[in-house]
Amino acid sequence: MMNRQLVALQTIIRVEILRFLKVWPQSLLPPVVTMVLYFVVFGKFIGSQLSDIHGYSYMQFIVPGLIMMSIIMNAYNNTVFSFFIARFHKSIEEILVSPVKHHTILLGFAAGGVVRGLMTGVLVVIVSLPFSHFFPHNIFIIVISATLASLFFSLAGFTNAVLARQFDDISIVPAFVLTPLVYLGGVFYSISQLPHVWQIASYANPITYIVATFRYGFLGAGHVNVYYGFGVLMAFIVVLYVINYILLNKGVGIRT
Repeated sequence: MMNRQLVALQTIIRVEILRFLKVWPQSLLPPVVTMVLYFVVFGKFIGSQLSDIHGYSYMQFIVPGLIMMSIIMNAYNNTVFSFFIARFHKSIEEILVSPVKHHTILLGFAAGGVVRGLMTGVLVVIVSLPFSHFFPHNIFIIVISATLASLFFSLAGFTNAVLARQFDDISIVPAFVLTPLVYLGGVFYSISQLPHVWQIASYANPITYIVATFRYGFLGAGHVNVYYGFGVLMAFIVVLYVINYILLNKGVGIRT
């Protein structure tokens, strides 16, 4: 039984990866181009007129945040579109009537989002090199924080896909929830520069911990304890995983 579930998991992950690789000009290329524009506009044009932050140039400071922003967006979008389309075409029903467990389905779709998020992150790191030269402070922290962030937002995308009733519903959350949280999560500025009230509000945003932890891995500087950041992120992952499993087990958005 365990071997059967493992084969099913590998199959779902392989299908998910092949799906976005088949249309790589639409799935991988646009976020890279977008990040290049961010590097040019915010890093070169605007950043050259700003003072250093925590001893680093503005370009060096925002590069980790922009990389993480790309990882977050792509992990989320991959899962929300993939699972919703599976619902829309009712292909998910074929998986549900098979002896594949719900844990396997959930992990398979989430892993597809993680892979796309990490692949996009690597590509953005490569295109960032001509704009900012840096030597990573701690590779382990970079890899772990990127992986956990991808998993968290892949699971968040799964939740959105399960609850969405039409195509418009899968674009509302990224536009009105995810994007504001990303921009207010310290991607373009240091939380320590904000007034005290806004600092407290920022710490209620999970992306604040993700960006700060990821930035520490690159620069060795940050305003959030790395292990505390990992703990907060893992807690959110567990909560989302349980919620998604319950929704999937009850057939929310699938069974009519």
